Amino acid sequence: MRILVTGGAGFIGSHLIDRLMAEGHDVICLDNFYTGSKRNIQQWLGHPSFDLIRHDITEPIRLEVDQIYHLACPASPVHYQYNPVKTIKTNVLGTMYMLGLAKRVKARLLLASTSEVYGDPEVHPQPEEYRGNVNPIGIRSCYDEGKRVAETLAFDYHRQNDVEVRVARIFNTYGPRMLENDGRVVSNFVAQALRDKPLTVYGEGSQTRSFCYVSDLVEGLIRLMNGDHVGPVNLGNPGEYTILELAQAVQKFVNPDVPIKFEPLPQDDPRRRQPDITRARTWLGWEPKVPLEEGLPLMIEDFRRRLLAEGAEAAEPSMLS
Repeated sequence: MRILVTGGAGFIGSHLIDRLMAEGHDVICLDNFYTGSKRNIQQWLGHPSFDLIRHDITEPIRLEVDQIYHLACPASPVHYQYNPVKTIKTNVLGTMYMLGLAKRVKARLLLASTSEVYGDPEVHPQPEEYRGNVNPIGIRSCYDEGKRVAETLAFDYHRQNDVEVRVARIFNTYGPRMLENDGRVVSNFVAQALRDKPLTVYGEGSQTRSFCYVSDLVEGLIRLMNGDHVGPVNLGNPGEYTILELAQAVQKFVNPDVPIKFEPLPQDDPRRRQPDITRARTWLGWEPKVPLEEGLPLMIEDFRRRLLAEGAEAAEPSMLS
């Protein structure tokens, strides 16, 4: 098939492209490189079945494709809060243009939504039927509410225009190629530990998250895209860890002597986040296979390599000096 991946040079998008290319599809990667990197898709540049288009999805584009994986949008608070108006435009206008493209060429579109649609949940774990507890005017709203509107658009295009859609609600995902300055908890801890800096835990570290390894998530996305169910479907690891437990796991794998420092909780930080994946198990036959004890060392090794490469580049004398 001819498959479009928006945000394809990003963390999850590039791993998805690796799978799609390995399966023999023609893949178009669309990215504006705000948080994506050419390094993530380096091995496919020049491949006859791969095309890279530098494009911002807040502007329309005309392409001929069979499937669209719509992943484009900064997903970490550091990046989506930097330009909140741009973030909500990406979620709303970008999704509208991609749905319009899907309608025009009769392609199936998978929307990468998020567990953030549940806000600071009052139901635990979160099933897809739960409608969430989101602050519509908070500092995270550009992303949370943006994704909620994106879901609305997907279902309205589906009902009104018979566009084939699939909606995935993605929970915390980690693995190689995450940005070191991502601001999300796993990348924060790993980068801090490798740099021998204290691990920053907000509040008492009692808030919980679930962590899904990226290869498991990609498998879930592909099964959802090619299955018979519209969704929404939670994709995440139901194993629940406190933030303090995660910090201690990173300490164990990187440096047991690195200290933990506690900071005040940021605004609208959810207390608990854990997916109910009954739908994914039932509809897709999917559940995560990679435990944190296996996935975390793979991510740490990737971060270590990149930090060493950055250090080597910084140590090289300038050609101009």
